[in-house]
Amino acid sequence: MVDKFATSKAIAAAFAVMTVSAIAGTIAMITLFEIQSSGINMTAVPTEPITTLAPPPVMRLPESLVPEAYELYLWPHLYTKIIEKVNVTSPNQTMLLTGNSTVHFQCVQATRSIFLHSKDLTILASKVMEKDKKKEIPSLKPIHHTDGSDFMEIPLDDNLKKGEKYSLFLSFEGEISQNLQALFVSTYDEGEPEDEDDESTKRFLAATNLQPTDARKLFPCFDEPDMKAEFLVTIIHRRHTTALGNTHKTSDVLDDDWTCTKFSETPVMSTYLLAFMVSDLECQIPTDGKISMCARPEAIAAGHTKYANKVTLDILRHYELYFDMPFAPDKLDQVALPDLGPAAMENWGLITYQEGGLLYEEGVSSVLHKDTIASLIAHELAHQWFGNLVTMKWWNEIWLNEGFATYMSYAAVDKVEPSFQMKDASIMTDLQAVFEADALASSHPLSPPENDIQGADEINGMFDEISYSKGAMVLRMLATYMGEQTFMNGVKAYLKTYKFENTIQDDLWHHLQLAYGRRDVNVTKVMRSWTDQAGYPVVTINTTSGSFVQKRFLFNSINDANQQWYIPIKTMSNRSNVIDNLLKPGDSGRKDEFISRNGEWILANVNCTGYFRVNYNIENWKRLLTQLEENPHRIPVINRGQLIDDAFNLARAKLVNVTLALNLTRFLSKETALIPWDSAFRNLEYFVHMFDRSEVYGPMQAYLQKQVTELYLSFQNETENPEVTSSHSSKYNQIKAISVACSNGLPECIEMVKSKYDEWMAINGTNNIDTTLRSVIYCQAVAAGGKKEWEFAWEKFLSSKDISEKNQLRYALSCTKKIWLLNRYLEYTLDSEKIRLMDVVPTINNIAMNSAGQALAWNFIRAHWDYVGQVDGALLIEGVTSRFSTQFELDELIRFSNDDEQSSVKWALNQAIEQTRVNIQWVREHKDVILEWFEGEMETAERE
Repeated sequence: MVDKFATSKAIAAAFAVMTVSAIAGTIAMITLFEIQSSGINMTAVPTEPITTLAPPPVMRLPESLVPEAYELYLWPHLYTKIIEKVNVTSPNQTMLLTGNSTVHFQCVQATRSIFLHSKDLTILASKVMEKDKKKEIPSLKPIHHTDGSDFMEIPLDDNLKKGEKYSLFLSFEGEISQNLQALFVSTYDEGEPEDEDDESTKRFLAATNLQPTDARKLFPCFDEPDMKAEFLVTIIHRRHTTALGNTHKTSDVLDDDWTCTKFSETPVMSTYLLAFMVSDLECQIPTDGKISMCARPEAIAAGHTKYANKVTLDILRHYELYFDMPFAPDKLDQVALPDLGPAAMENWGLITYQEGGLLYEEGVSSVLHKDTIASLIAHELAHQWFGNLVTMKWWNEIWLNEGFATYMSYAAVDKVEPSFQMKDASIMTDLQAVFEADALASSHPLSPPENDIQGADEINGMFDEISYSKGAMVLRMLATYMGEQTFMNGVKAYLKTYKFENTIQDDLWHHLQLAYGRRDVNVTKVMRSWTDQAGYPVVTINTTSGSFVQKRFLFNSINDANQQWYIPIKTMSNRSNVIDNLLKPGDSGRKDEFISRNGEWILANVNCTGYFRVNYNIENWKRLLTQLEENPHRIPVINRGQLIDDAFNLARAKLVNVTLALNLTRFLSKETALIPWDSAFRNLEYFVHMFDRSEVYGPMQAYLQKQVTELYLSFQNETENPEVTSSHSSKYNQIKAISVACSNGLPECIEMVKSKYDEWMAINGTNNIDTTLRSVIYCQAVAAGGKKEWEFAWEKFLSSKDISEKNQLRYALSCTKKIWLLNRYLEYTLDSEKIRLMDVVPTINNIAMNSAGQALAWNFIRAHWDYVGQVDGALLIEGVTSRFSTQFELDELIRFSNDDEQSSVKWALNQAIEQTRVNIQWVREHKDVILEWFEGEMETAERE
């Protein structure tokens, strides 16, 4: 039970005055209905007024009312500082939230009930007013529906009339949450006290995170993305704290304890973008009059936000030029929060980040951490146009937000940080990751039917790699096919036409069609083949006859879906330039450009611009393999990575022999580029997960050690001498080389990590480990060590103030092979003082990736699901079950799935069950062949 703080009479009176002012404001506010209702597909007017009190047949609000504006007064009673001195009694912390709201709306269809959303709030009073006549409409007590819709219904004595304007006043109370949802509490330590008698340095703050369906937990509202409105927000908060919101503010002191901060009216926006926070955090004075960075005072003082500030200015300028449209808000606060569920949230005018996504400490943070910061900021700033300015109509097309933000971030980072050379590598990472998820029969379309996505669980399920990465990849494919400039001309017209409105995918295709200008290509028809059906094709080409066929690619080929796509495909050979084609549904026969006439190899999907896999006849595979072994640079580097990825996944789907995929790794002993190695590591990791508990692991480990040795040794000078500089992509490859070499027992590697870690552990030892390599060296040293190494890392984790360093140590702690230490670490995740709630899922997943910790993690999450599954249960299921490959594990997974307590992650459990079945069958059919291949390779190596 949360203690409710007893407020003073003065503040209670002040709040009552504000309540009266809110009611009076309902009469004075005039807004334009036409602007608000233009983008809404309203239901037809019934022949008789609606009189039933029953909820709508689907879990969507009726379209009889259109919100126009909210006046919102919120009073979080949280203490940001608890006094803890000797002989001083401190007040108990309070999580009470009180408030009132007035929503002004237009009636577009006669109704006798007001439906809106409210969850976990207690309604204290309500009043419905007819605005023009200043007349109260008698109403009954609000009814809260318990069918999962979160509907609050207010029955009326009389009908609301079509075309009239009304207002609804509600007074309510609730609680500040402790699970990172809605308005939540976060804590941080501002530093060490100067002496033992000083007060505690622990600080509390309250912040919002409302996407997708948590605005209803903050205040009663029309909580659907196309129910856009303006917001006029007032926050009452404790003196000596700062309130931030979507817009500019003015603050007035009420008395010795409280301050009132009023924010100017927001642009028209969706409820999920409303944001505010109350804290003791410090904000920089905006250098350009618009952008401010906010964080813990010591982080601001130490300059840890300087890099984020610089890259924000650069990316924002790039977007304004690229989109030919200015940044809409008149101010932007970017805040580094100690706790936040997602990595970041794009609230208009107040973007929030996990601290690791915004803070960079020179000399401590890895230089590669700048990639994370730049990419995350680029993604969130892209949302200011794609999502905030132009918003999808319903959550079934969230990819219009997330796919665009992901796609636009590639070019933005490449523009402002060209030395990172990360565009192609980032694209390949997204492409190969989503290819794996989309190869399951349980995958979903980018744009499923609206009726399939209704409840909160289904909506949350749409925030996955399909919406983010596949969305970005199909946009990249279309942009390449149309031409980048033509594509952007259409996108700019789309943004200008629908600013402050809601869209469906066909609105985008319409403007791209106008920009393209070709009548022989129907953009809507082409793109709906990619957005309206799940999965993707594999194009099989016979280079002897030139014949081709497309078919949905699935790991489980028994599920033979009859699907077809429009496929833009680029081909080349060692004797020809790139040729463009568009394969259409139902196309069959042959194409001359697919024929190898003089023993040449044919390469399709050049630079992997298309979202599909390619299979060839065995003769062409052999020619490509020969080219890779003799001179790999004749093949584009992206395709060298994709050939590996295609071959391994085609083997998983039993479309090629697994030995073909393994043969493609032979050339890696002489490869130095990041993308091929990254692709190989990603795919061989699947082999490790499937076989590290079997006799296959020994010869496989020996082969991987042999293949990586030359790459590892090529970085030896750089590893020993941190002052030696190299490119960003080279640094990534160096980290991968150390990881693979050490984890597969290369003596030189293990000796190196132990030596560097021992030097740090020595009495009065300093950390001389290259900041870029710390994560991998910490991990491998802890894996090779025991209790001493683990407890040293734990103490450093607890004492470190640098977020990047803490994250690297948190990961390293999961690398130990000591089961009892992993079990202790799992128990620590239940204590938020040790492991923050937002870090619980990644920590457990890291432990599950460790062969010594997989079974521990699985048992642990089942025993403690109520706690560990509350932030991102779907991601937890995906991580902990990724190694499952036995019937026993499948049976346990099914039993867990049948428990009603896991209903919120049912879709993730279904995917895990399907993937486990695929794994079981694949291991059964390929284990002997793979064992024989690895043993044969090592016998050949010994003879040489």
